[in-house]
Amino acid sequence: MGGITLLAGCGKLQNDANVPLPYYANQLVAECYLENGKVPALTVTESVPYLDDGQAIAAGSQVLALPNGQTVQLPTDVTVTLTLPGGQPMPLRFSPGVDAATGKYHTHIGSTPLVAQAGQQFGLDVQDKRGRHITGTAIVPTFIPIDSVKYKFNDLTGDNKKAYFVTKWTDPGATTDFYRLQLHKGKPANNTETDNDISDKLFNGQSYAQVTTYRFKPNDTVTATLYHVDSLYYDFRQSTRNARNANGNPFAQPSAIHSTVQGGLGVFSVLVSDTRTVYLK
Repeated sequence: MGGITLLAGCGKLQNDANVPLPYYANQLVAECYLENGKVPALTVTESVPYLDDGQAIAAGSQVLALPNGQTVQLPTDVTVTLTLPGGQPMPLRFSPGVDAATGKYHTHIGSTPLVAQAGQQFGLDVQDKRGRHITGTAIVPTFIPIDSVKYKFNDLTGDNKKAYFVTKWTDPGATTDFYRLQLHKGKPANNTETDNDISDKLFNGQSYAQVTTYRFKPNDTVTATLYHVDSLYYDFRQSTRNARNANGNPFAQPSAIHSTVQGGLGVFSVLVSDTRTVYLK
């Protein structure tokens, strides 16, 4: 429903117009990142129309209150199964909670850590009792190590004394590769300073150094995490960034999310990373 208000002279004329909105079918949204040696966890939510006020609670849903005051509806009639590289199914039970180490929420969780090796394929199957069905596959990327991390302070003093940070790695030459590089500050590393998605288009087969601005202070602890990711995950990240930038901008074109799953929305990927932590003296 939309309202149109007209003002004329010193008087106020108001004419409310009812604008019919197209029907929107809510979809399942799955977010699952697998990592070697970790118990698999997944979050399943439900998409809603853009102008939804978020007040109506859908039948069969559980409301999860977030620390920022927002609430999320969690469908409770969802069955989740991982398919391991050997073909064995691994059911994930519905157990909403938060990972104490990462602070990330999940709705479904496994019981044993995964063993994931480069080149192996995992499968995902998410179904509810209303006939909605998400499927997806993910290949384990190869491990790309960080070669080195360095920093350098400027020549200023006091609060103006800051350092830039350099993360360097070597890209394989025989393949097209994509990366996600995060820099966190603090110990534990829970404050994200930078988060970049990088394609090897300009440095295929070469050593590459990602350099920040002068942004770190003396005594900061900086953790660099380099993920080697596949093209689907890279496109998903790019599309979510474009969608956020377009949201609320009247001059921007709407941007669709490039999901890595079929039958719904979301992402299913295996994360392979290397980490280095440095204390800036």
